Amino acid sequence: MKTTISTIFLVLAVTCPAFAAETTVVYKSGILVSVFVGVCALIVVAQLVPALMLVMGFIKAAVASMHKKEVPSD
Repeated sequence: MKTTISTIFLVLAVTCPAFAAETTVVYKSGILVSVFVGVCALIVVAQLVPALMLVMGFIKAAVASMHKKEVPSD
């Protein structure tokens, strides 16, 4: 029984790729598509810079407040 299941599985594993769709279609986009994607990437990067600066400010404020609590006042 085990060999029969193994044989069926092996036959199916070998023959299934024969029914796969052929993917030889080449997509050629124009220069305008590339420019559009580039502008979108530039917008995303431009918005990441202020966000990272804001996170750095939060971290500095948290560290400063923790440091201020550790120092005993006389």
